[in-house]
Amino acid sequence: MSKLFQNLEIEAFRAGVTPRTDQSRAWFRQRARDIRRVNRKQLMQSNEVIRTSESVVGNMYMFFYDPKHKDTLPYYDTFPLVFIVGDAKGGFTGLNLHYLPPLLRAKLLGSLIDLKSNNKYNASTKLRLSYDVLNNSSKHALFKPCFKQYLTSHVRSQFSMVPAAEWEIATFLPMAQWSKASSTKVYRDSRKMV
Repeated sequence: MSKLFQNLEIEAFRAGVTPRTDQSRAWFRQRARDIRRVNRKQLMQSNEVIRTSESVVGNMYMFFYDPKHKDTLPYYDTFPLVFIVGDAKGGFTGLNLHYLPPLLRAKLLGSLIDLKSNNKYNASTKLRLSYDVLNNSSKHALFKPCFKQYLTSHVRSQFSMVPAAEWEIATFLPMAQWSKASSTKVYRDSRKMV
């Protein structure tokens, strides 16, 4: 994907971190604390980014978003990081991982990995997601604050697909772009919800 993702992947390899384990999620979470800012526009314009106009259930995407009801929302993320869950009228539903603090994000990602379609971590790897699957299992209970509906007409960029091998990296980077509230407020509300 992007140079930033590639560099973090190389750092993790050199540190002897085994991918897609509790150890790697902890390593990426810790490493992301050192990264103060991510240039979202540069990230989306990178030559290495896989851009598409369509989203597929079970894949992870980044995109710019301008909510239809932003005037009445208490807060919102204009740069969501979303696992697509399903279709919805005029758009789609997804899990925006930015709504959880990093530790809970790691726990949710760990439980979601159990829903992967295969162990290849390539273009064929997706999560087998649906609202029912998430709602009917207590091990996925952290999904509730993340579950959002997006209108396709309010997506303000192409979708940038995050390859399965880079889900952990993207999950912990400080890419959320909050409007009307700080991450502290968002995380506090999300903890109350779960």
